[in-house]
Amino acid sequence: MTDARGRLESDPFDIRVTKSGMVFISRGGRVVMQLGGKRAAALLTALETTDDEQQVLARITGHYKH
Repeated sequence: MTDARGRLESDPFDIRVTKSGMVFISRGGRVVMQLGGKRAAALLTALETTDDEQQVLARITGHYKH
């Protein structure tokens, strides 16, 4: 499943996980969200089980409506 306008393909989210378990989600070179603890662990689990990583990242950041 992709977005209707194709924006996730042309401007995808990036994810960086630190050694301490913090997750940084960025888009366009800017960090749009950082997660730690249980929320970071839940996100990483969701990313392991999905075929569409970009949709999961869009939904967690709230940028899926734009």
